[in-house]
Order: sequence, then structure tokens, then C-alpha cells
Amino acid sequence: MTTTDQTEEVTMPHRLAEDSADISADLAALRDDVARLSDTLASVVRSQADAAGATIRGAVADARGQLSQVAYSIRDGAIDQSADFERRIERNPLTAVLIAAGVGLAFGVMSRQR
Repeated sequence: MTTTDQTEEVTMPHRLAEDSADISADLAALRDDVARLSDTLASVVRSQADAAGATIRGAVADARGQLSQVAYSIRDGAIDQSADFERRIERNPLTAVLIAAGVGLAFGVMSRQR
């Protein structure tokens, strides 16, 4: 064997060890990068979910407020109609009694035909 062959034999395992160490270091760095990417992605997803939840909560609160306003409006309208109906009965009691009798008679006739 020549000195060049011996140098190549000594250098070859040394290079393999260096390459193996480099690959190990690269893999470790890659694992760290993937872990950081995972954490970042989880954080982004969490913040998007929080934002979506806040938007939904806001929409529900708005809908609840509008529904409440509609309910109050309907209630006030029903109270006004009831008061108006009572006033009409007080002004024309005979007409109210005749209308009630007519409605009662109509229901009675309809119920006998069945």
C-alpha cells in the first residue's frame, strides 16, 4: 500500500463521520423547524378560531337584540290594538253584542253540520 492509499483509508472514515454528523445536525435542525412551524400553525388556527367565535357571539348578540326589539314592538302593537278594541266596545256596546252573537251563531251552525 502506498501512502496515498493509507491517507484515503484514514480520510474516508473521517469524511463519513463528518457527513454523518452534518446529516444528523441537519435532521435535528429540520425537526426543530417542523416543531416551530407546528406551534406557529397551531397559534394561527387558535387565533382564527377565537376571532370566528367572537364574530359569532357578536352576531348572536345582535340577533338577540333585534328579536327583543321586534317582540317589544309586537307586544306594544297588541296592547294598542286591545285598547282600541276596548274603546270601540265601550263606544258601541250594542254593536259589539250583536257581532259576538253573530260569531257565536256562525260557530254553532258550523259545528252542527259536522
